Amino acid sequence: MKHTAITQRLSGLGGAKWEIHRRGRELATQGKDIIELTIGEPDVSTPPELVEAACDAMRRGRTTYSSGRGEIGLRTVLAEHHSRKTGRQFGANQVLCFPGTQTALFAILLGAAEAGDDVLVGDPMYATYEGVIRATGATVVPVPLRPENGFRIRADDIAEKITPRTRAILLTTPHNPTGAILTAKDIEAIGKLAQENDFWIISDEVYEELVFDGEEHHSALKFGDLADRVIIASSISKSHAAPGFRSGWCIGPTEFVEALLPLSETMLFGNQPFIADMTEAAIRGGSTVAGGMRDRFRARAVTLEQRLHGESAIRVHRPQAGMFAVINVSATGMNGDDYALDLLNETGVAVMPGASFGETMTDWIRVALTVSDEQFATACDRIIAHAGKLRENVA
Repeated sequence: MKHTAITQRLSGLGGAKWEIHRRGRELATQGKDIIELTIGEPDVSTPPELVEAACDAMRRGRTTYSSGRGEIGLRTVLAEHHSRKTGRQFGANQVLCFPGTQTALFAILLGAAEAGDDVLVGDPMYATYEGVIRATGATVVPVPLRPENGFRIRADDIAEKITPRTRAILLTTPHNPTGAILTAKDIEAIGKLAQENDFWIISDEVYEELVFDGEEHHSALKFGDLADRVIIASSISKSHAAPGFRSGWCIGPTEFVEALLPLSETMLFGNQPFIADMTEAAIRGGSTVAGGMRDRFRARAVTLEQRLHGESAIRVHRPQAGMFAVINVSATGMNGDDYALDLLNETGVAVMPGASFGETMTDWIRVALTVSDEQFATACDRIIAHAGKLRENVA
């Protein structure tokens, strides 16, 4: 039977990138001692008060159909939240609610680009970005993120990739996988290019609540002169340790949101009212868990850097935010794919190969900072011992 063009465009972009993660889970079910440093699960459970808010909403009958835009209470709170954080004024009519950031990005890209267009995106990138861009029929145009620039996307590198076909740039700040944060000057420079060449700025800001002490997040929404071309996506998955609730949103120009509404309604017709009520409570009350996660993730990143730099030849890029750190493993004589597989087989530590996130990361791996301190220390021990053996082989 014939398959559609979209399935062909997305072929190979799904679970194949997560093979090491899958293999680690399989070994764990077989009783193997596996330390999973692959995915971005918060290291705490969803706060009980939010679970109770969802349960209470269900008991009150909030299990009906929703508005295609999302529930008005949640949209109002989100507009107020982003108004406070950016110093600009937003209304509920500028918000659409979705089941998580992933669905929001899928819809946004479908509204911003199509076949014959180019969408720029930093390389490395989150593993699903290539898929959400290709799903539209547009061409993915990687922009290299360089370690010497702290993995921040640079306007000069973007400018080299712009053509008359450029319709959007997909940003991530704070960045996954590297934990880099764009500065205000970075965003202003990107915004100038967008204005000169008339393309959208789409910004995934799901890690904005996990910015480490001493660092500062700048939302692309706060720049008033870019108001007609910036759309952001976010969710409570990371900030409130609620990834399984699948509650996200986008916010942007009224004209774009209105144009996107029929697409949203065609896809899913709003999010579940009981989850919307829980999310409204989460946004109103602020996160009770983000601060602890910030402190723990930062401390583990510092530990990882100090230990690996002091006891091995492999090198860590210390993140500014988020749940991950990236490690250059080229000193072992292996690329990231081979290293990750060997590390899993030899030590039981599961990490993500850098190539899962782009061509510029072939000599890197990504490590989640989300296991307990005890497990993380054990993982460091195993990584260091493994790197030493590989180094001996290279020598």
